[in-house]
Amino acid sequence: MPETFLEWSELLSYLVTIIGLPLAIYVFLMEQRKERQNEEEEIHQRLSDEYNDFLKLVIDNADLQLLSKDGTHGELTPEQRERKQAIFGILVALFERAYILVYEDDMDKQRRRLWQSWEDYMRDWCARRDSPSGTP
Repeated sequence: MPETFLEWSELLSYLVTIIGLPLAIYVFLMEQRKERQNEEEEIHQRLSDEYNDFLKLVIDNADLQLLSKDGTHGELTPEQRERKQAIFGILVALFERAYILVYEDDMDKQRRRLWQSWEDYMRDWCARRDSPSGTP
């Protein structure tokens, strides 16, 4: 048993090294993981907000019938065609951003679920007859 202050200090330094250092590393790794998770949630929220803003734009341009699965019925004016092309451009840019920020080859369960929702949006919009993908 340690008898002097120096021996006690040495014993305590060993305990800190043996217990404290691994605990500090564990806490650091948990904080890093939590921070990454918060960043992913923030990305998801920003993308969702941007998609909601896109849908508001679509509603504001209801004359283009963009929410109709078949697209527009009848001929569009040149101004309407230009607005529609611009709106589809915004949509493609949003999908590109979602792909860059969310998609990875090896995704965990949470990220895969998030990506699946974006993939569903993309498939729905590309399945339209008047989509920019050119699908008839």
